[in-house]
Amino acid sequence: MSDQDLLILLTVALAVVVVAVLAIALIEVRRRLVKIGEGLSALAGALEGVEAGHLRPLEPAVNAINAQFDVILGALPGIGRKAAIVAERRPR
Repeated sequence: MSDQDLLILLTVALAVVVVAVLAIALIEVRRRLVKIGEGLSALAGALEGVEAGHLRPLEPAVNAINAQFDVILGALPGIGRKAAIVAERRPR
């Protein structure tokens, strides 16, 4: 066997090893992604339960609070104008 034949054989063997290692790595990545997907699916189910059981019943109260904030925010410009008038009249 010549040196050239040996180099060809080693190159082919190296290529086979690289392809095998990459295939094993991709199989492992796929396995882990499937596991992560299952975990995310379980998390989505739990979050839907929390939303239905705890958050949706609070929606009317949140809307009422937000409506009060709208009233307060609507009044702030008028309060600011009155405060400016009082500040102008204040002796320095």
